[in-house]
Amino acid sequence: MGVKTYWYNNLYVGEIASRRKRKIIRNIKKHKNQLGVYVITLPRNSDNLLDIYPSVILNQRYYVNRRIDVVGICGSRDEAFSVITEIVMDCYNNYGNTNLADMFNEKGFSKG
Repeated sequence: MGVKTYWYNNLYVGEIASRRKRKIIRNIKKHKNQLGVYVITLPRNSDNLLDIYPSVILNQRYYVNRRIDVVGICGSRDEAFSVITEIVMDCYNNYGNTNLADMFNEKGFSKG
């Protein structure tokens, strides 16, 4: 049994990752290692807005049977920071604040 991934229904995808979006998602679901691929998730603690993980980390024993809410996929770490900036700006422009929970709860997640 692997990580329980839930995917944001309006998934953010970086420019590099957009070329292989379906393959990246499929490989994450199949627990295949993908070097250079990063996922943006809802935070594991309340001190963070979001978390960034190399996708290979999701195959570690710690994540077995844990729920991970994926809000974005990226083709590099730098791209992940750019996508997070985009997410925060979208939230601010739409809600007037940076309470990402409001934005992500509106569209919801689907089990992957």
